[in-house]
Amino acid sequence: MSSFLGKIRDFFDSIDEFIMKKQLPVAEYTKIVIDKMKSGLSFIFDPLKTSFDKLMEWTYIGLDFIPATVLIVLIVLLAFFVTGRKFGLAAFTFLGLLFIHNQGYWDELINTFSLVIIASMLSVIIGVPIGILMAKSKIAEVIITPILDFMQTMPAFVYLIPAVAFFGIGMVPGVFASLIFATPPTVRFTNLGIRQVSNELVEAADAFGCTGPQKLFKVELPMAKSTIMAGINQTVMLALSMVVIASMIGARGLGREVLSSLQRADAGVGFVAGISIVILAIIMDRFTQNLNKQKAN
Repeated sequence: MSSFLGKIRDFFDSIDEFIMKKQLPVAEYTKIVIDKMKSGLSFIFDPLKTSFDKLMEWTYIGLDFIPATVLIVLIVLLAFFVTGRKFGLAAFTFLGLLFIHNQGYWDELINTFSLVIIASMLSVIIGVPIGILMAKSKIAEVIITPILDFMQTMPAFVYLIPAVAFFGIGMVPGVFASLIFATPPTVRFTNLGIRQVSNELVEAADAFGCTGPQKLFKVELPMAKSTIMAGINQTVMLALSMVVIASMIGARGLGREVLSSLQRADAGVGFVAGISIVILAIIMDRFTQNLNKQKAN
C-alpha cells in the first residue's frame, strides 16, 4: 500500500517538475513593458507628475496660509449650515479638529486632506462621464464593467506598483493610487442613477423635443443626483482609506505618522494619528451625506 501511494506521489511530483521546468517569464516581460512605457511615454508622465506636484503644493500652501483656528471656525460654520443649522456635526467638527490641532498634527491633517480632496475630485471628474457613457451604451457597459470589477477586487497594496513605476515616490503616486482605488463607486452609481430614471420622464422629454444633452442635463442627471452623490461619498471614503497605504510610497500626512508608529512600535503616537484619521473620515462622511440630503430635498 505504501509503495502504491509512493508511486502516486512520484507521478504527481513529476508533473510538478514538468510544470516548473519552463517557467513563463511574466515578471521579466512585465518589467520590460513598463520600462518601455516609462521611456516612450515620459512626455506624458513627467508633465503629469510636475503638474500634480504643483497642484498639491498650492493646495497645501493655500490651506496652510489660513491660521488653524480661523480654518476650524470656518469649517464649523460650514458644517452648521450644511446640516440645516443643526449643532451635532458642528460640535463634533469643532471638538475633533481642535483635538487634532492640540496634538500637533495640523500640518499632517492639511496634507492628508489635500491628498484626499484632489484624488476625490479627479475621481469624480473622470468617473461621472464614464458612468454616463455606460448608461448610454450597452457596449461600453460590457467593456467597462469587468475593468471596474478588476479595480475593486485588486488588493489596495497592488495599486502602489504602477504608481511608483510611473511616478516615483511622493504625494503624486499617492494621488494616482487613490484615484484608481476610489473611482469605481462614482462610475457605478452614476450608471445606476441614470438607468433608474423613470422611463415616463425620459419619454416626456423626448415628446417635448429635448435634444440628447438637454435630456441628460435637465432630466437624467438631476433625477440621478442623489444616487450619484452616494457614489461620491463612497469615493471620498475610499480615497481616505488609502492614506496610510499611500504613506508607504512617501505620501505625507497622518498616514505617515501611523506607519512610523508601527515601525517604532509606538502605540501612543499610532493611536493618536489613527484617531485623527477617524475624526477626519467621520467629518468628511457626514459632510457628503448631508450634501446628498440637501440635493435630494
